[in-house]
Amino acid sequence: MTAHKENRTLKHKLLNGLSENVVNVLYLTIFFGVFTAARRLTLAHYGIYTDDYFIALIKALVVARVIKVGAFLRFSRRYENKPLIVPVLFKVALFVVLAVLFDATEGLVKGVIETRSMAVAFDELIHNHFSKFWLGGLLIVIISFIPFFMLKELSRVMGNAKFRDLFLKSSKRIS
Repeated sequence: MTAHKENRTLKHKLLNGLSENVVNVLYLTIFFGVFTAARRLTLAHYGIYTDDYFIALIKALVVARVIKVGAFLRFSRRYENKPLIVPVLFKVALFVVLAVLFDATEGLVKGVIETRSMAVAFDELIHNHFSKFWLGGLLIVIISFIPFFMLKELSRVMGNAKFRDLFLKSSKRIS
């Protein structure tokens, strides 16, 4: 392989990786943004106002990075030859757990900053944060991750270029 061809291949891989990460961040930012807006509106209805404006973007950047690392480490490689529902559900379960851990870490860090006490922050996390948002938030994450990973698996099976063409080009031109 020539140096020019190697550079082109490396450039192509970098651009594909970057575009995939941008799509992941956009989807997750919209998802976390809608969830954050719903939570803020619900709390505002009861006179509770929050100032978590950029938390959706921060969560999206972190979860997108975790997804990228998971793709690099190929956590679900053993499921790639199974029916698509298997790797989709495995990834949904894996990344729901990671999202819950991130949410718990975020709540704990916020609590420690506000109260200056790990014990008080942990108590607040368990008794208030999880009791208010746990089930609803968990359901939203699960339902949102299903189409996300379903589309990612379809893209993997079909090939990124053909999958992208399916959405962005006229169906008459797709072969």
